[in-house]
Amino acid sequence: MKNQKGFSLIELLIVVVIIGIIAAIAIPNLLAARRSANEGSAASSLRTIHGASATWQATIGNGNFPGTAGTAGITGLQELGSGNLVDSVIAAGGKSGYDFDYINYDFSVGTNPASFACTAKPDQATGITATGTRNFGIATDGVLYSEARGAAGTTNTMALAGDAATGASISGTGLTVMGQQ
Repeated sequence: MKNQKGFSLIELLIVVVIIGIIAAIAIPNLLAARRSANEGSAASSLRTIHGASATWQATIGNGNFPGTAGTAGITGLQELGSGNLVDSVIAAGGKSGYDFDYINYDFSVGTNPASFACTAKPDQATGITATGTRNFGIATDGVLYSEARGAAGTTNTMALAGDAATGASISGTGLTVMGQQ
């Protein structure tokens, strides 16, 4: 009996408990890092969409932005993709756990210049599987806005706004200019 080698059941249980404690500390931090990376990707994608839209307007669009004027959706993003100005993931309307919504209004003589706006909202905004905790938006002027989402979406007011007379814009009550939080 004295030649038995190996670990006792108590020693194995202690190792399992230690691994469990380490995992309980590390997993929430990993999920928070993933959410932060998704938010950075969404903000960066909106900047890419802004630049691509300006390129479209100056070249292919003859002064107008892509998409069906006055209709929100991803048509404008799809056109940017077909013009090889954004990648196929953004052109499909989502990236890194965020969904994009795009609207534009065409140039109208004596009324308004051409304009566009785009928002990015997380697919899943609450719970352990949340892909992000903020909404983002950008419009023709290039100002990137963010909006922190509250519990159960209580501050989820960011939306595409405007009309043919005033142009496309981002609206909401809790908007903050990125970099000024």
